[in-house]
Amino acid sequence: MPKVTVDGIELEVPQGATVLQACELAGKEIPRFCYHERLSIAGNCRMCLVEVKPGPPKPQASCALPAAEGQEIRTDSPMVKTAREGVMEFLLINHPLDCPICDQGGECDLQDQSMAYGRGGSRYHEHKRAVTEKYMGPLIKTAMTRCIHCTRCVRFSEEIAGVDEIGALYRGEAMQITTYLEKAASHEMSANVIDLCPVGALTSRPYAFEARPWELKKTLSIDVSDACGANIRLDSRGREVLRILPRINDDVNEEWISDKARFQVDGLTRRRLDKPWIRRDGKLTAATWAEAFAAVARVKPGKDVAVIAGDLVDCETMFAAKKLAGALGSSLLEGRQTGMDYDTSNLAAVSFNTTFSGIETADAIVIVGSNLRIEAPLVQVRIRKAVKAGAKVFIVGPEWETTYPAIWLGTDLAVLGKLPQAADDVLSAAARPALILGGAGFAKGALGASLALAEKYKLVRDGWNGFNGLHLAAARMGGLMLGYAQQGGIADLVAAKPKLVLSLGADEADYTRFAGSIVVYIGHHGDKGAHAADIILPAAAFTEKAGTYVNTEGRVQFAEKAVFAPGDAREDWTILRALADALGVNVGFDSFEQLRAAMIAEVPALGVEGLADYGALPKAPKAKATGSIETYPIKDFYLTNPIARASETMQRCSAELLHGEDFAEAAE
Repeated sequence: MPKVTVDGIELEVPQGATVLQACELAGKEIPRFCYHERLSIAGNCRMCLVEVKPGPPKPQASCALPAAEGQEIRTDSPMVKTAREGVMEFLLINHPLDCPICDQGGECDLQDQSMAYGRGGSRYHEHKRAVTEKYMGPLIKTAMTRCIHCTRCVRFSEEIAGVDEIGALYRGEAMQITTYLEKAASHEMSANVIDLCPVGALTSRPYAFEARPWELKKTLSIDVSDACGANIRLDSRGREVLRILPRINDDVNEEWISDKARFQVDGLTRRRLDKPWIRRDGKLTAATWAEAFAAVARVKPGKDVAVIAGDLVDCETMFAAKKLAGALGSSLLEGRQTGMDYDTSNLAAVSFNTTFSGIETADAIVIVGSNLRIEAPLVQVRIRKAVKAGAKVFIVGPEWETTYPAIWLGTDLAVLGKLPQAADDVLSAAARPALILGGAGFAKGALGASLALAEKYKLVRDGWNGFNGLHLAAARMGGLMLGYAQQGGIADLVAAKPKLVLSLGADEADYTRFAGSIVVYIGHHGDKGAHAADIILPAAAFTEKAGTYVNTEGRVQFAEKAVFAPGDAREDWTILRALADALGVNVGFDSFEQLRAAMIAEVPALGVEGLADYGALPKAPKAKATGSIETYPIKDFYLTNPIARASETMQRCSAELLHGEDFAEAAE
């Protein structure tokens, strides 16, 4: 490792590190606009200038200069200070000083660095250039006159998302960043360019003029829009969450989130259930909590109770419902709303064992029944990295736009029994082979055949487990750990003909199959489940309660409460505790702390943040996979859950980006 000296501090830096990285290891702050740790080096902005000896007697861009043995680097010399002031002066020549009306104000890199590294005044008195506005869709608001041509958005779209939708036109002073033919940016990760933009050129269209950053309370949470468990930050003011931003977690989402995770936020205040409802004479009518609990008590279900867990619920809610059902004498618990019935006796067979960061190092990947772009965009980003490193990808299922080279093996699941020669050769020679079984694969009964394929090609070997289950729901792995799985799936609940069905925000279930049951819906939106319910008990959304979530890797993560639930809505566990009193049973907890302690006592893994240990993969069953995968479970990426369906932004994305509807822009 080369030794360098930074402002008199001698240190060793990793082979291949840049001078900028060496300076950061020495604890020196280097200003930059175009450089980003996860993007390729562009060297556009020249803000990161330092003085390096031996070398030419002039400042050099530290982001593009490799660190070499014996270098003496100065970050604070008069030459560097003057050079940075000059660069900042050039950057501000055409940048409009519209900070008072710019949404980036208060969290703008250009604003901060011009204060720290710029001159006290400008010597530019000519007219500033203006750039015509671009339309980048319903999510990204543009003010391209502010653009400083750092090209972060261009590099993100091309390198991370794999969709060449943003690029540069013209040259010199006339250069402009725009989308191709000025159409909307339509991929599932497009809004990450808002976070990357170091100025106010790309900002959030739905969040425009809503708040300043210093007005907002920041709360750490977990995304529930898919099963990846992205780490997010909730920014709230008063009783409303105004925006959702990603948090850095290299093991899960790096620093990206999907557009749905970011922009379904406005759905949290629309179509909300804020008081109890009871169905009388076929019509839902408003009621008090006392009336609602009395109506449930009148059912007198005995042990004829079933619980269906929705896709967004936390582990504490599921555990509280399990204790309530258990106190009544029932063990009918199910979380797979759509009817899947795969074997859950060994959770190692249904979790993402390779981990998201591990899948980047795979050299051969078989994807069975999953459209990763819309089911798990954060995993799609990781697969792209693996392909860039030389991995070969084979897909069983209907074709979709992959953003990387892939070989399609057809839709017939029989192919898992005997792979084509090309796939067989690659998997046999692979050092780190992997398989990803998606929602469509689970639904079609491909788990056994996938396990057999894992045995055949030794997907599990020293230091490597290449067998992965990719779920679609944030609550799925937590539910499976808590026993929310019947041998025959939801059909077992239907066959038991329960008097009382407790629906924990389960909006995707078919309630017509429970025609003879009283359905009690404990949820937060007036969505499909509420429409089918006999009694509605208004609950808290994920932003309105603390909770534990387990992602598809089996990674246990904790979320905090950001705001209070609206109206008479209550946190789910308090509703279930009160229901226990109404039904005359004891569930063994009276506070959230007692509930969480009881849950951890029963499932210790839920008390430790990090990957749960599910043990070794089970032996593959003898049965062969039959049938074919004709379609994927998610038809509309933007409308997969009740929060997203209530979101005006997500509805517009669906209409405009998926269905090609036009939206007229109001005249200025």
